[in-house]
Amino acid sequence: MTDHVYKKIEIVGSSSTSLEDAVNNAVTVAGQSVRNMRWFEVVETRGQIEDNKINHWQVTVKIGFTIERTA
Repeated sequence: MTDHVYKKIEIVGSSSTSLEDAVNNAVTVAGQSVRNMRWFEVVETRGQIEDNKINHWQVTVKIGFTIERTA
């Protein structure tokens, strides 16, 4: 088994539907430019209220990915 080295990035996903959709949006968009994603961690959740109802969700997510080795 090879020892892995990881890097973490922090991004914010949003959705007008749900927390889960906000996380999925963050991971999906990050996957377009980040290779070897392995895990995520939700570190902050917040939302916008309009007319006494939840209008929008924002979720800060840390995504871990393995660093590629050249040798």
